[in-house]
Amino acid sequence: MPAPYVIRGSVSLPEAELMWRFSRSSGPGGQHVNTSDSRVELRFDLARTEALPPVWKERALERLAGRLVDGVVAVRAAEHRSQWRNRETAAVRLASLLAEATAPPPKPRRPTRISRGLNERRLREKKQRSDVKRGRTGRGWT
Repeated sequence: MPAPYVIRGSVSLPEAELMWRFSRSSGPGGQHVNTSDSRVELRFDLARTEALPPVWKERALERLAGRLVDGVVAVRAAEHRSQWRNRETAAVRLASLLAEATAPPPKPRRPTRISRGLNERRLREKKQRSDVKRGRTGRGWT
């Protein structure tokens, strides 16, 4: 297993805190496929980890609150027939999930103001356009 899986910067997932569970994958298969434990469930105790900085940990706990069960986040992978490749997929998926959850919030949007000249120009053009359209009516052509 090519560890460590980097979350962001110098912070990575510690192998000792990862809990692996293997089970049979569902779906069609041939000889040996339905008997091998190729589905992988990777669990990471987010509430008790010391690997993340406190600010990141707080941010991740808040953002992943819907996915957590007793402070533990779980990721499953069953795309590949090989358990090894499913382990890789699950670890990468967990690392990207934590990277997204610990990312700093975006800068707040500063509302912009339309300049006075631009607004006056827009109103003047609207008035000219309405005058053109008013001039197309058939009134006064008798």
